[in-house]
Amino acid sequence: MERKDHIDMFGAVSLIGFTSALGLNQVVVKVVNGGLQPVFNAGLRSVLVVLCLLVWMRLRGKPVRVMPGSVPSGLAMGVVFAVEFLFLFVALDLTTVARTSVIFYSMPVWLALAAHLLVPGDRLTRRKSAGLALAMAGVAWALLDRPGGGEASLLGDMLALAAALGWASIALLTKISPFSRVAPEMQLMWQVAVSAPILMVAALFFGPFIRDFEPWMTLGIAFQVAVVAVGFLSWFWLLKFYPASGVASFSFVAPVVGVIFGWLLLGEAVTWSLWVSLALVAAGIVLINRPPRASAMSAQTGR
Repeated sequence: MERKDHIDMFGAVSLIGFTSALGLNQVVVKVVNGGLQPVFNAGLRSVLVVLCLLVWMRLRGKPVRVMPGSVPSGLAMGVVFAVEFLFLFVALDLTTVARTSVIFYSMPVWLALAAHLLVPGDRLTRRKSAGLALAMAGVAWALLDRPGGGEASLLGDMLALAAALGWASIALLTKISPFSRVAPEMQLMWQVAVSAPILMVAALFFGPFIRDFEPWMTLGIAFQVAVVAVGFLSWFWLLKFYPASGVASFSFVAPVVGVIFGWLLLGEAVTWSLWVSLALVAAGIVLINRPPRASAMSAQTGR
């Protein structure tokens, strides 16, 4: 497949499917956290994804090959991946799926800001700056809105924000480091293989591994593994052919799905102010990633 300068129908359908699964996965993680300690849950997922990837690569005849010069980037990505999901899984243990979704999926905002500073030619225009301001206002609103009832942990909210920054860092490193030349399956292998031991060791400091585990929760673990093994593999593959900002823009689907399923399946209270936060973040992401109008482009290029 050739590299594209915009998201086409195939890319859009793929990204909507992936981000919808991510939104549902927030609910699944929170439910499984009831049976397993969050950090152990994240580490177990990485271990199982490594095994699934090895089997898949063997069946597809893809070698587990370390590209020369990719080791520093691979190790860095694995560490960031571990920290991101440690923060995210603990956040889901402390606060609601709805709040975590709104804050975590602000990732494209931080990616756009970092790209402005670090990626030549990816500057913030007035339109992007307006989108950045809207989305940051939405995140700030979510953080400052402390409802009187239910789960609304400030620590959980801040951890979700830290996880969003970790995800943005991974997306940025994938584009600007030697890691961009690594095959998608090896990108994911680096991240889960490095993160697995880090998370398992970190889990020793977060209490007993088993809480109130029930056999049916294995379905939730299997879903998490599938989302990472299939979904993230697809995401890294799409990043090789589509603009990073365009791929990231579809992440606004995930918080909507997360909020809805948190309400439907977990009975979480969704206040009007949370919907306002979600709307601001979504509007900001759309503005940041909206392609320039043809007339504006013609004016800029002289055509």
